[in-house]
Parts: sequence; structure tokens; C-alpha cells
Amino acid sequence: MAFYQFQRTQKIKASVDEVWDFISSPANLKEVTPDYMGFDITSKETPDKMYQGLIISYKVSPLLGIKTTWVTEISQVKDKEYFVDEQRVGPYKLWHHQHIIVPINGGVLMKDIVSYVPPFGFLGVIANKLIIRNKLNEIFNFRTKAIEKRFGVYI
Repeated sequence: MAFYQFQRTQKIKASVDEVWDFISSPANLKEVTPDYMGFDITSKETPDKMYQGLIISYKVSPLLGIKTTWVTEISQVKDKEYFVDEQRVGPYKLWHHQHIIVPINGGVLMKDIVSYVPPFGFLGVIANKLIIRNKLNEIFNFRTKAIEKRFGVYI
């Protein structure tokens, strides 16, 4: 079983309260996801703010326009510090995504740590080298720009 971690940090020109209000609202997920992924929340009711135990279902097209169901659980929340989403149904054998925010001079440092295991054993190792790692970079590059558009560029 191949296990990988992907990490990304971003400095944000905003207060902890502003960043937390944005990232802890499931309604804002679409804004930070590239359009080509066809991201749609399919949960019947989604609260304004996430909470521990919240299950959210989506339809998403991560590859070749093929729609797939993705179900995540918000497994941990510490208000204005971090939350963790974990895949319960979806394309990965394991998906564990930590969203961490830390106050810094003039803003917030947001850190993401994604731990994942691709499907299909050794084929997943090849897929990670050829596709998955690049796709994660692409998605997080988009998210960086979306956050900068919303909050401004941290200097």
C-alpha cells in the first residue's frame, strides 16, 4: 500500500475570524474548486458552519469528466484553529485532509496536510506519479488564487 502526503501553506491577508468564517462554511467549497471539476454538494441540507460528525456528499469530476460520488466526514474541529475532513466514500482508499490556520503578523497562515492512499495498489503508485500529484497541485494552485481574490495578496 502506497501512502502519500501533500502539504501546502498560504499566507492570507485577513483575520483569523474572517478566514475561519470562510473555510468553515461548506457553501464556500465550490468557490475554491476549479469549475472543470463540476463540484456540487448533494447533501440535502448543509449547515452554515461545519461541526464534528458532519457528513457532506458531493458529485465531482476529478478526471476525464467522469462524475463520482465523494462523501466526507468532518471528523475533528477546533474552532478557529483547525478541522479535518476524511473521505468515507470516494475514489481513494484513504483521504485525510487537515485544514490548519495560525495567526501571523498581518494575517493568517493556512496549512493543508492531505494524507492519502490511491486505489488500485501498484497502479495507484503509477497514477500518483503521472496524474494525482499533479492534479492536487493544480487544485491547490486554483484555491490559492481564489483565496487571494477574496482576501487580497499577502505581502
